[in-house]
Amino acid sequence: MKISVKINVYNEEANIPALCENLAWLDEIVICDSYSTDRTVELAKQYTDKIFFREFRGYKDKHEYSDSMTTGDWILWMDADERVTPELRAAIEALKQRDPASLPDGFWISRKTNFLGRWIMHSGWFPDYQMRLYRKAASYWDGVAPHEVAHVRGRTEKLPGLLLHHTADDLSDYHRRVLTYATLSAEHLVNKGKRARAIDLFILPLAAFIRSYLVKRGFLDGIQGLIIAGFTAYGVFLRYAKVWEARQNQN
Repeated sequence: MKISVKINVYNEEANIPALCENLAWLDEIVICDSYSTDRTVELAKQYTDKIFFREFRGYKDKHEYSDSMTTGDWILWMDADERVTPELRAAIEALKQRDPASLPDGFWISRKTNFLGRWIMHSGWFPDYQMRLYRKAASYWDGVAPHEVAHVRGRTEKLPGLLLHHTADDLSDYHRRVLTYATLSAEHLVNKGKRARAIDLFILPLAAFIRSYLVKRGFLDGIQGLIIAGFTAYGVFLRYAKVWEARQNQN
């Protein structure tokens, strides 16, 4: 059972050394870089010679390309701001002792996120199971930008342990992400023929806030939970405002 870890990066010099150290026990580290302008590639070369370059043409395209550059039968997908816990490492290493015929095609891994200095345990952010370890031959990518995810054709299991996710350096960084994701989501909706009404710009963001802060118990995450709910509502508002703007520009 050869496991390749693939990491898609752009300007991640602050994260790449610690991440590669965290993953040095795996069989192969593959890095796909979209022509970083910082020291990402220089630092990555200290840990692997499997560094490939791909102009950014969308998340799905980059994932499919980086998957194709791996040589393992299994792929562990990691972002630069994530780390594997010792428990998760032990669980992955134990898979090599199993009968290959007993293995499913993919494994769900729970991700825990640190946001502005606090581990978020509610707000819809935890346990956040994601398909992160999958059999290469049985996998494919699908979903709506920017949330394309890995899928497998066969059986799946859950692994113990966590991916620790350190998201956003500060609120300005998080705001940029929300803006990017809202723009991509709006483009998808416009392409599907969606139109935005005034009520959408009011009711949908309000519903998103209530879902995050009350239904998903974001209030238990302190100030960070309130900020998450606020940004969630703002992201929905921005998405539909951009849909409205696109339609106006078409007229």
